[in-house]
Amino acid sequence: MRFFASLFVALASLMAVAVEIPRKEYPRPQFERDQWQNLNGQWDYTFDFAGSGLEQGYPAATTFEGKITVPFCPESKLSGVEHKDFINNIWYHREIAIPQEWEGKNILLNFGAVYYNAEIFIDGTLAGRHFGGSSSFSQDITPYVKPGSKHNLVVHASSDLRSGKQGAGKQNLQYASYGCNYTRTTGIWQTVWMEAVSPGGIESAQVLTDIDQNQIVIMPKFYGNGGGKLTVALKEGDKTVAKATVPATNSSVVVLPVKKPKLWSPESPFLYDLEYTVTDSEGKVTDEVDSYVGMRKIHIDGNRIYLNNEPCYQRLVLDQGFYPDGIWTAPSDEALKHDIELSMAAGFNGARLHQKAFEERFYYWADKLGYLTWGEAPSWGMDANDPEVARNFLTEWSELVTRDRNHPSLVIWTPMNEEWWPDRVQYPRFATDLYDLTKTLDPTRPVNDASGGCHIKTDIWTIHNYEQDPARLKQILIDASTNPGPVDYADFGMPQKNIGFNGLRHNNSYNFPRYDKKMPFLIDEVGGIKWVKGQDKANSDTQSWGYGEPPKSEAEFLNRLEGQIDAIIDVNGNVWGYCYTQLTDVEQEQNGIYYYDRTPKFDTKLIHAIFSKTPLKGEGAKK
Repeated sequence: MRFFASLFVALASLMAVAVEIPRKEYPRPQFERDQWQNLNGQWDYTFDFAGSGLEQGYPAATTFEGKITVPFCPESKLSGVEHKDFINNIWYHREIAIPQEWEGKNILLNFGAVYYNAEIFIDGTLAGRHFGGSSSFSQDITPYVKPGSKHNLVVHASSDLRSGKQGAGKQNLQYASYGCNYTRTTGIWQTVWMEAVSPGGIESAQVLTDIDQNQIVIMPKFYGNGGGKLTVALKEGDKTVAKATVPATNSSVVVLPVKKPKLWSPESPFLYDLEYTVTDSEGKVTDEVDSYVGMRKIHIDGNRIYLNNEPCYQRLVLDQGFYPDGIWTAPSDEALKHDIELSMAAGFNGARLHQKAFEERFYYWADKLGYLTWGEAPSWGMDANDPEVARNFLTEWSELVTRDRNHPSLVIWTPMNEEWWPDRVQYPRFATDLYDLTKTLDPTRPVNDASGGCHIKTDIWTIHNYEQDPARLKQILIDASTNPGPVDYADFGMPQKNIGFNGLRHNNSYNFPRYDKKMPFLIDEVGGIKWVKGQDKANSDTQSWGYGEPPKSEAEFLNRLEGQIDAIIDVNGNVWGYCYTQLTDVEQEQNGIYYYDRTPKFDTKLIHAIFSKTPLKGEGAKK
């Protein structure tokens, strides 16, 4: 009997190994360690609509009745749950096993993202909290676990989406999706993992690339100051091109001179490998981290944006980052890469990552493929006039900037979108603090304070306009970029948002800054031309959503699209780039270049010929 019992256990173990872990790739590609454990897969869960889970002893649970596949949100098909109504509380449980070889190390429990607030319990004891639904966070659980033992991990996620206190992005604030608002995401929606780190290991590093002086400057941060050393090696393949050793203290600065550096650009996205090695006072290696860096410079001079000291005209697409089966979570790492490849095939050189904080794996593929990105947060749904909202948002935004600031593909920060209902005191204060905080954390990138909205303090001036007639669009752009003055966004044909927080609406007498022609002017939302299957037929879908009167044939669509892009390029002296809405359809909003399932709507070569036009010579210039 013992033999058969042992055989059964062995077979069960083999079967467990054979089960594919979803999203099994390392989630933090710019800071990778060998000793880690992916916790994705099947967890137990329960909803807590009454909010009584704490009173019912859920923190000490050893199981819940439901089963859910992490890291997919409970609203998604891939989670195995597909609960579409509002979820104010959800509790997760799984057992974790701490490897014996992790003895003497700090054990970190890492979350890619949990929407919106998270409480972490180990064997019923509160180990930590995190506020904010998009930023990554780590919890040191060393005091609560023992190497060689198993423990019960419980995660409580709570959300009050319609309170106006938290950013929702494009998550629908009504029961069902409508207009340009879609299915919600609640709870764990990015990878969960554990790693073992030396108490004196490296916690993070800010990497600054200086192409004018041919050097890389690195500011490391450590978990402790143990008197050891940090060695940083810059590698080109197997060849070490620069190396430096400094004390392993938070006051250290690493400077790596780079002779004849290979620069990162969309045309040549070259990446150097970075290796961080921490040794103790006796020279023993205590921590090793693998990373990479792209040497490039983004800056503004007058009303132009420059990449590596050369003019950079940005042909962007609006990417919402929604998936039919995973909602906010890509079904696979390959799906993240594929979206970038689809965009590049359509002629774009980058994307505005819209109303969602994209996961680090997306930036990794953008770095690898040479794809420009704008980093954004899900600001829709929050009352930007509320001081409590400002406090919540500033904290989460700072975590996002710190997490993503080393990615060479990320060239613009744009924290908010379409703030058109400012008050006269709190909003200007909030927007100014947001700009200043971003510049403090990352002085190397331009900041677009509120894309297409009420600008307070910004490095670039952006507007949104969905005028469908190319001639009228061109005149609007000429007027907006050459006649400085207050902008009445109500005249821009934008739909009124049904927010209803406090009744505030745009006030023409509000004295916000005017465009002064001394900074780059971009139209970072344009187009949105609707096309659904069978649109040229009488029985086409009339319930879907898009901008303007839909074209009645493919030829009409392509003519209108090319006319709009030509109109933008023709005023190149004033307009320094655009962002077309959008890459794919999302649920009922059907104005993408591709369908929601990522299949093409039109001949991609024809689309590419339009979006690859540029006013810059030598880069497929418009004839």
